[in-house]
Amino acid sequence: MDGMQRGAYGASGAGGAFEPLAFLQQPHTGLRIVSWLFSLVIFVCVVNEGYINRPDEVEQFCIFNRNQNACNYAVSMGSLAFLCCMAFLALDVYFPQISSVKDRKKAVLADVGTSAFWSFVWFVGFCFLANQWQVAKAEDNPLQSGGDAARAAITFSFFSIFTWAAQGFLALQRYKLGADSALFSQDYTDPSQDAGTVPYSSYSAGDAPESPGGTGSYQQSDDGVLDGSAGYQRQEY
Repeated sequence: MDGMQRGAYGASGAGGAFEPLAFLQQPHTGLRIVSWLFSLVIFVCVVNEGYINRPDEVEQFCIFNRNQNACNYAVSMGSLAFLCCMAFLALDVYFPQISSVKDRKKAVLADVGTSAFWSFVWFVGFCFLANQWQVAKAEDNPLQSGGDAARAAITFSFFSIFTWAAQGFLALQRYKLGADSALFSQDYTDPSQDAGTVPYSSYSAGDAPESPGGTGSYQQSDDGVLDGSAGYQRQEY
């Protein structure tokens, strides 16, 4: 049963063996890779061509209306999203090996929350970058350098909203699937340990061990000492 449940949540074969082809064919894996590429494009575009200066200036300014916060936002969020995608890809590879029900539940819920967070982050980033690019002055960039890179950063910020939202939706579907299949309803127990968890049955009067003499269970006399027929005699001190 556990093998079937884990198969629904990760690319695993018999005994939980990792299968790269099945892993890459999963929808959420493809979305993570696409989001990873988008974050990389945003980061590279802003770092390489996002800072310009006028011909009569030496110091470089952000191409988005000379607002350093816009470039800092794109660079920092792009790099963090890049690392986050790699971390969740590694988690997807390891997921079929997780035996604890509680740990699987936490992993899927973390996927839902993280995806929703990054979808919001890129929505804010898209609005911020698009606004600053719209109000940028032509005299600040007379050579029109870096325009393609700025537009690419805005475009892929917009696309990232939907890739991360789709990841969150798929993670939520995985969580509902696990709840419906009782994956998260009970703690995982190792089948090899089931034999050791069988409680001992209490002894009844008829199950008492026989004495060496074959006389059955021993009895206690009225004065609190064992009867002599059981082979034990009281000694006076």
